[in-house]
Amino acid sequence: MKIRLLSPALALLLASTLLTACSPKYNWRDYASPDAPYKVMFPAKPASVTRTIDLDGMQVSMTMTAAEVDGATFAVGAAEAPDEARARTALPAMMKALLRNIGADDGQGKFNADASGKTTGDIDATGSTNGVPVRLVGHFEARGKRVYQVIVLGKANAVPPEQVEQFLTSFKL
Repeated sequence: MKIRLLSPALALLLASTLLTACSPKYNWRDYASPDAPYKVMFPAKPASVTRTIDLDGMQVSMTMTAAEVDGATFAVGAAEAPDEARARTALPAMMKALLRNIGADDGQGKFNADASGKTTGDIDATGSTNGVPVRLVGHFEARGKRVYQVIVLGKANAVPPEQVEQFLTSFKL
């Protein structure tokens, strides 16, 4: 029986195809926050940082957990306000700060409250950072004393709609 070896060019092509197949650009993984009661799927391994932020005069400690893929940042920020009323009023301040960071109009977001006390808002805005056009897609939510921002931010062409949808819809409280 005669064994035939692959040509070097064919072997290289096969190896590169296998490596590409094993390292997807979006490597979705479940994440459960140790600091706040939420779960989400990130497209890469996330990292977290906590810092104090000012939301229209209210100082809160916010934990931001984020992952980046091809220049697009997928992030969840979570903080706790002193009470439910202040949590609800913090949402527009969160949105306004993000929109201001990219030079976008801050009148774009609308918030809805339901009978259970849950308040939500969504945005899809364009602006620029350092002269580069960017897109910001986000979901904001207040439940009880907690506030959340779930955002995707990146160059306009680096924010694929299907990946944004997967990330935003995976966020669960």
